[in-house]
Amino acid sequence: MREQIREAHRLVIKVGSALVTDNGRGLALGALEEWARQIAALRREKRQIMLVSSGAIAAGMKSLGWTTRPSETHALQAAAAVGQMGLAQAYEEIFSKYGLRTAQLLLTHEDLTDRTRYLNARTTLATLLDLGVIPIINENDTVVTDEIKFGDNDTLGALVANLMVADALIILTDQKGLYTADPRQDPNATLVAEGQAEDPAFEAMAGGAGSGISRGGMITKIRAAQRAARSGAHTCIASGREPEVLLRLAKGEALGTLLYASHSPLAARKQWLADHLRLAGSLQLDAGAVRALESGRSLLPVGVTGVEGEFLRGEVVALLGPDGQVRARGLANYASHEIARIAGHASHEIDSILGYVDEPELVHHDNLVLTGI
Repeated sequence: MREQIREAHRLVIKVGSALVTDNGRGLALGALEEWARQIAALRREKRQIMLVSSGAIAAGMKSLGWTTRPSETHALQAAAAVGQMGLAQAYEEIFSKYGLRTAQLLLTHEDLTDRTRYLNARTTLATLLDLGVIPIINENDTVVTDEIKFGDNDTLGALVANLMVADALIILTDQKGLYTADPRQDPNATLVAEGQAEDPAFEAMAGGAGSGISRGGMITKIRAAQRAARSGAHTCIASGREPEVLLRLAKGEALGTLLYASHSPLAARKQWLADHLRLAGSLQLDAGAVRALESGRSLLPVGVTGVEGEFLRGEVVALLGPDGQVRARGLANYASHEIARIAGHASHEIDSILGYVDEPELVHHDNLVLTGI
């Protein structure tokens, strides 16, 4: 199963607070530089990398002279606001040494549950990857509340893997991986080399909470692996202090714990689109557009002959052939009233018609599934 990581093209790498801040003693600049060097090597292999980094609150605590993580939301938000400045600057300076540009994205749970924000976040990340930029992603701790916070960046890493149809999620932690029991308490505990992410036995092995600096623990990593597997991403949990850990994992070396998904990323996403989303409207396509879908291409406005129903950007629509039969379904990049205006036109005309361009496609091929072809 390790070759699944070796062959992964799109990777989400998550690093935790204990690693990023050297257990709360301040930003571990040496560790950040090591990861940046390895990520630069992965980029030279044409891999796409997204880095989910904790550490803003811990870095802010250090700057503010706090030794204990506060429980009050306003204090956590203040620490995050202070720490995020230094964290972003450190990543920018370090990655620039390797000729890489970075971008900061701060997300809340609400960003990935709202259809429009979901598509906006996906489009932004996809554009950054196409530009060769390394997105540095963190939870927006400065504004989160109990209702919208992810709760830990392991979950955020899994949600980003889902969002971007990543091949793999690599979680770097201060442990070597998942053990059959807590190795700090049980000398007979052994490292789990690999297994299926959905195996319920792993949750029982992973009990316990994280440190005073981090919010997670092994249990959040197991649940993140389960969540990532729903979109077909494999998860590897490994020690961020292991020399050359990212490069060795990318070569297929058996480090840490590999929790593999049952389905490929694309198959899992297609199944999700086919089975779990309600239709908000439909688009009528000409024969050329149907042939484009058959060959794996996106739906462009030029191939649309009509719109039915009222729907918003990000809602799921049926794609009908000239015979009126449902040929596919997918996430619309434009609202119904916008599509009605640009239907039948070339993509380069969208700006002159609407005055803006959200996407050149009406439905991207990654966001549609064929149903009746």
